[in-house]
Amino acid sequence: MAAAPFRFASESAIGPAAIGRTTLGTTSFGANWFDPGFSVLLLGVIILAALGTTVLFLGSLVAFWRRRTAPYLGITIALALLVIRTLVGFGTLSGVVPMPIHHLVEHSFDFFIAVVILYTAYSTGSPRRTDPPPSESDD
Repeated sequence: MAAAPFRFASESAIGPAAIGRTTLGTTSFGANWFDPGFSVLLLGVIILAALGTTVLFLGSLVAFWRRRTAPYLGITIALALLVIRTLVGFGTLSGVVPMPIHHLVEHSFDFFIAVVILYTAYSTGSPRRTDPPPSESDD
Protein backbone atom coordinates (compact mmCIF):
# COMPACT_ATOMS: atom_id res chain seq x y z
CA MET A 1 0.00 0.00 0.00
CA ALA A 2 1.42 3.39 -1.03
CA ALA A 3 1.66 6.22 1.49
CA ALA A 4 -0.61 9.21 1.00
CA PRO A 5 1.18 12.17 -0.61
CA PHE A 6 2.20 15.08 1.62
CA ARG A 7 -0.27 17.97 1.41
CA PHE A 8 0.05 21.53 2.67
CA ALA A 9 -2.84 22.93 4.70
CA SER A 10 -3.73 25.08 1.68
CA GLU A 11 -4.74 21.87 -0.09
CA SER A 12 -7.18 20.89 2.67
CA ALA A 13 -10.83 21.80 2.94
CA ILE A 14 -11.64 25.42 3.67
CA GLY A 15 -14.41 26.05 6.13
CA PRO A 16 -15.34 25.70 9.80
CA ALA A 17 -13.59 22.34 10.07
CA ALA A 18 -10.32 23.93 8.88
CA ILE A 19 -10.29 26.57 11.63
CA GLY A 20 -7.57 25.76 14.10
CA ARG A 21 -5.72 23.40 11.75
CA THR A 22 -2.47 25.13 10.92
CA THR A 23 0.96 24.15 9.73
CA LEU A 24 4.12 26.16 9.25
CA GLY A 25 3.35 29.03 6.89
CA THR A 26 -0.38 28.63 6.57
CA THR A 27 -3.35 30.29 8.16
CA SER A 28 -6.23 28.61 9.92
CA PHE A 29 -8.32 29.20 6.80
CA GLY A 30 -6.00 27.07 4.71
CA ALA A 31 -4.50 29.84 2.56
CA ASN A 32 -0.77 29.51 2.03
CA TRP A 33 0.76 32.93 2.81
CA PHE A 34 4.38 32.29 1.86
CA ASP A 35 6.53 29.80 0.01
CA PRO A 36 7.52 27.05 2.50
CA GLY A 37 11.07 27.27 1.13
CA PHE A 38 11.44 30.61 2.88
CA SER A 39 10.38 29.31 6.29
CA VAL A 40 13.97 28.86 7.48
CA LEU A 41 14.86 32.41 6.39
CA LEU A 42 11.75 33.84 8.02
CA LEU A 43 12.45 31.89 11.21
CA GLY A 44 15.99 33.28 11.25
CA VAL A 45 14.73 36.85 10.86
CA ILE A 46 12.21 36.37 13.68
CA ILE A 47 14.89 34.89 15.96
CA LEU A 48 17.19 37.86 15.27
CA ALA A 49 14.30 40.27 15.90
CA ALA A 50 13.50 38.50 19.16
CA LEU A 51 17.10 38.67 20.32
CA GLY A 52 17.51 42.31 19.33
CA THR A 53 14.27 43.55 20.84
CA THR A 54 14.85 41.54 24.02
CA VAL A 55 18.32 43.06 24.48
CA LEU A 56 16.93 46.56 23.89
CA PHE A 57 14.04 45.90 26.28
CA LEU A 58 16.36 44.65 29.02
CA GLY A 59 18.58 47.72 28.54
CA SER A 60 15.57 50.01 28.81
CA LEU A 61 14.41 48.13 31.91
CA VAL A 62 17.78 48.77 33.57
CA ALA A 63 17.65 52.44 32.53
CA PHE A 64 14.12 52.80 33.91
CA TRP A 65 15.15 51.09 37.15
CA ARG A 66 17.97 53.62 37.57
CA ARG A 67 16.04 56.77 36.58
CA ARG A 68 12.45 55.85 37.48
CA THR A 69 10.93 58.61 35.38
CA ALA A 70 7.93 58.61 33.06
CA PRO A 71 9.94 58.98 29.81
CA TYR A 72 12.05 55.93 30.65
CA LEU A 73 8.89 54.00 31.52
CA GLY A 74 7.36 54.96 28.16
CA ILE A 75 10.37 53.70 26.23
CA THR A 76 10.40 50.49 28.29
CA ILE A 77 6.70 49.88 27.54
CA ALA A 78 7.23 50.49 23.81
CA LEU A 79 10.13 48.03 23.71
CA ALA A 80 8.15 45.46 25.71
CA LEU A 81 5.42 45.69 23.08
CA LEU A 82 8.04 45.07 20.38
CA VAL A 83 9.17 41.91 22.18
CA ILE A 84 5.57 40.67 22.45
CA ARG A 85 5.00 41.58 18.79
CA THR A 86 7.95 39.39 17.80
CA LEU A 87 6.57 36.51 19.85
CA VAL A 88 3.24 36.85 18.02
CA GLY A 89 5.16 36.64 14.73
CA PHE A 90 6.82 33.44 15.89
CA GLY A 91 3.45 32.08 16.97
CA THR A 92 2.05 32.81 13.52
CA LEU A 93 4.98 31.14 11.78
CA SER A 94 4.62 28.05 13.96
CA GLY A 95 0.87 27.88 13.38
CA VAL A 96 -0.27 28.74 16.92
CA VAL A 97 -1.58 32.23 16.09
CA PRO A 98 -3.97 32.46 13.12
CA MET A 99 -3.23 35.13 10.53
CA PRO A 100 -6.29 37.31 11.33
CA ILE A 101 -5.28 37.42 15.01
CA HIS A 102 -1.68 38.08 13.97
CA HIS A 103 -2.74 41.14 11.97
CA LEU A 104 -5.07 42.41 14.67
CA VAL A 105 -2.44 42.13 17.41
CA GLU A 106 0.53 43.38 15.41
CA HIS A 107 -1.19 46.41 13.91
CA SER A 108 -2.74 47.28 17.27
CA PHE A 109 0.71 47.10 18.84
CA ASP A 110 2.08 49.35 16.08
CA PHE A 111 -0.54 51.93 17.04
CA PHE A 112 0.13 51.60 20.80
CA ILE A 113 3.91 51.85 20.30
CA ALA A 114 3.44 55.05 18.28
CA VAL A 115 1.11 56.47 20.95
CA VAL A 116 3.53 55.65 23.78
CA ILE A 117 6.50 57.16 21.96
CA LEU A 118 4.59 60.33 21.00
CA TYR A 119 3.20 60.70 24.53
CA THR A 120 6.70 60.26 25.95
CA ALA A 121 8.09 62.89 23.58
CA TYR A 122 5.31 65.40 24.26
CA SER A 123 5.22 64.80 28.01
CA THR A 124 8.86 65.74 28.45
CA GLY A 125 8.13 69.23 27.11
CA SER A 126 10.77 71.72 26.15
CA PRO A 127 14.06 71.77 28.01
CA ARG A 128 14.09 74.00 31.06
CA ARG A 129 16.82 76.56 31.37
CA THR A 130 18.56 76.75 34.70
CA ASP A 131 20.42 79.94 33.83
CA PRO A 132 18.62 83.10 32.85
CA PRO A 133 19.03 84.01 29.19
CA PRO A 134 21.93 86.40 28.61
CA SER A 135 20.96 90.04 28.31
CA GLU A 136 22.41 92.42 25.79
CA SER A 137 23.95 94.55 28.55
CA ASP A 138 26.33 91.73 29.54
CA ASP A 139 28.71 92.55 26.67
